[in-house]
Amino acid sequence: MKFCWCTLHVKDLERSLKFYQEIVGLSINRRFEARPGINICFLGEGETQVELIEDEHSIIPKNQDHFSLGFEVDSLDRMLEFVQKQGINIESGPFQPNPNTKFFYVLDPDNYKIQFVEQMNQ
Repeated sequence: MKFCWCTLHVKDLERSLKFYQEIVGLSINRRFEARPGINICFLGEGETQVELIEDEHSIIPKNQDHFSLGFEVDSLDRMLEFVQKQGINIESGPFQPNPNTKFFYVLDPDNYKIQFVEQMNQ
């Protein structure tokens, strides 16, 4: 068994695509209209992807406090500077819970927590 994707329901697919492509750096793998009013897009390459679903009849959860997606970056400092230059607020962090890991959180357009993490060599 392998983990294939994580699904996020979004209000505005185009706005979410812009965030996940320009900020997170994911590319579109496939995109289609499932039926009228429901658009689906898979992002990322490799084993695990992010699935975005825009459904005009769906209600987006208001509180995603206990959910996040983590993305590894080469340099947390460069990523922190990049997101700030893009006008994205830092939700929390940066944190360094041990000598080998640093991370911080931002919110995507639908208030899902996105974690950027750097794994450092010892």
